[in-house]
Amino acid sequence: MKSFDIKTKIVFGEHALDRLTQLGRTRVFIVADPFVVTGGLIRQITDRLNVAGADYTVFDDVIPDPPVEKVIAGVSALVAYRPELMIAVGGGSAIDLAKAVRKFATQMDTKLSLRFIAIPTTSGTGSEVTSFAVISDPENDRKYPLCADDMLPEEAILDEELVKSVPATITADTGMDVMTHAIEAYVSVNNNEFSGALAEKSVEICGQFLLRSYASCEDSHARRKMHIASCLAGLAFNSASLGLTHGMAHQLGAKFHIPHGRANAILLPTIIQYNSNINKGSRSRKEYDPCVRKYCNVARILGVSNLNEITTVHALVAYLRFMNSEMGIPANIRDLGSVSAADYFAEINDMAKAALADACTATNPRTPTFDDVVELYKKIW
Repeated sequence: MKSFDIKTKIVFGEHALDRLTQLGRTRVFIVADPFVVTGGLIRQITDRLNVAGADYTVFDDVIPDPPVEKVIAGVSALVAYRPELMIAVGGGSAIDLAKAVRKFATQMDTKLSLRFIAIPTTSGTGSEVTSFAVISDPENDRKYPLCADDMLPEEAILDEELVKSVPATITADTGMDVMTHAIEAYVSVNNNEFSGALAEKSVEICGQFLLRSYASCEDSHARRKMHIASCLAGLAFNSASLGLTHGMAHQLGAKFHIPHGRANAILLPTIIQYNSNINKGSRSRKEYDPCVRKYCNVARILGVSNLNEITTVHALVAYLRFMNSEMGIPANIRDLGSVSAADYFAEINDMAKAALADACTATNPRTPTFDDVVELYKKIW
């Protein structure tokens, strides 16, 4: 038996942030990325809360890949303030931190009843509609994906006004994160018709609007579309989970602080090749693994379908590498310029072990071995 749930109310389109004026007199704990506060974006939130007559406090002690210590700090601040509503404003790190803070605070204080609204300022993680969060442990160079129904926001507000100022490099990284979410959810062993439909639409939007969104922050239509694509992909992987690309990318982020979307972008073409298991002897095979048909569907949606399964998968891989190149994303780790060969190869075995233990890897369409993952890490160097 399977089930598919969409528990988060999604408010989107022009003036979506005006939803905040309808909250009334309530006590609000805001978790915000520091740039949201220093850059003035926070006023888009607080001005509307003032109209609603709400009281609020802002917690902006947020850093990328939020560590356990920031969760503890957030829990302490929230319990002291005792709000009725939490609003997370920012990228995936702010929303993930807010999820963890809410979960542990309500476990500590069972009398605390806390609604949760997520407002993303990047079009990438889809965290506003998922029950997933990633918390890091810097002392052990590990990232821990958490998953619990009580981390799912009750509402998500998608307003493209908050993503217009996102610089091109982040637009590229987060956009390829969306593409990776959609494709990995689509081929996941836990995929279903509902997650598949959402993933297909997300892929279609990425194909049409990601390069446009990257090219100009003033292209409001493209930015709005990518914001929606991110949410659709989040809904897809919240149901179907992800795969080996994410399992390996989490380790690259934990060990070398490579931005998550960029790590996904570098890995995705190579993992598609691996999952498809297409090699020199493939032409003599009578049938291919089920994920190959799925990858061919993705290629068709993106307009790069080719003569047969083999050439179509190769065309899809080439297309994704072209997308990366067009947006200045390096083809491999060494071209990032921030990681030495000695450091990288010294960590490969530990990263491979952690990637195999990562929850995302469990739903990959091909079951990897330790040696497989080691070779894949070497291949992307």
